[in-house]
Amino acid sequence: MNRREFLKQATATAASLVATRCLHASAPTSLQTYVYKTAGGCEIKADVYGSDASIRKPVILWIHGGALIFGSRAAPPDWLNPDGRFFVVSIDYRLAPETKLEVIIEDLRDACRWLHDRGPKLFRMDPERIAVTGQSAGGFLTLMSGFSVNPRPRVLLALSGYGDITRPWYTRPSQFYLQQAPVSKEEAYRLVGTDCTSGSPEEDARRSKFYLYCRQQGIWPKVVADHDPDVENRWFDPYCPVRNVSASYPPTILIHGTADTDVPFQESVNMKRKLAHFKVKHDFLRVPGGSHCLWKESLAVKAPIFRKAMDLVSAHLC
Repeated sequence: MNRREFLKQATATAASLVATRCLHASAPTSLQTYVYKTAGGCEIKADVYGSDASIRKPVILWIHGGALIFGSRAAPPDWLNPDGRFFVVSIDYRLAPETKLEVIIEDLRDACRWLHDRGPKLFRMDPERIAVTGQSAGGFLTLMSGFSVNPRPRVLLALSGYGDITRPWYTRPSQFYLQQAPVSKEEAYRLVGTDCTSGSPEEDARRSKFYLYCRQQGIWPKVVADHDPDVENRWFDPYCPVRNVSASYPPTILIHGTADTDVPFQESVNMKRKLAHFKVKHDFLRVPGGSHCLWKESLAVKAPIFRKAMDLVSAHLC
């Protein structure tokens, strides 16, 4: 594999950027960009898509992936709103390692608070009908919103999400990523900075290599949280959704491929078990042989899965 192919595969595998652009049916229109928060010298933005802003509609809040290290609000997937029934709001948040996990969750809370408080005035959204969705790390943040955001969303949809960031898949070197060309610590830290950033498509290639370094070393939680799960495991309790499910957790839809090489399929299995234990309404769309965020699957395979997922979301919002 040459260097160009490696970068392409590493970036796509880490954040499943391909998945966000695979389905092109009735792309959302009427884009408006807002600054929902300014912090640490960063303007943190939200893009609002709506085919007809004169009508009061429910909202789909989209949270991008990228391991909390790269990615941006650009290009939310079209399958979120194929027929214009919803507003789609795609948010940025500050990225690690410059910003640590606690503060990233603050950005999530502030984005949801802004949406609830300001959305009805800015674009006539219905604050009582909010769905939170995301893929990979965005799926993790989606599951975090089920207990850390007030008021809680009406429904959650997590694609290749995860509920526990202290398990060996994240705290030990990844055998999958060890097959890639090694990234040294010196090279990795040259690719990130010290000032906060909320990401952009132009930054993705270099920042994804920092993620690759973290996975090869098995240090992602230490780098992102600045805490060591091996010696401070209880510190991570507020940041592991699977440890915070209760009977009041929102209805949840999980999508996960059984052959995911980035986030283990077992992570969604564990969330499903906990949801079932507390009798939380949920649906688990298993994709046999499916890749991370279904980015390798054909349109014929993934389209009906996403259509079913959005029908389930709609049932809670409409």
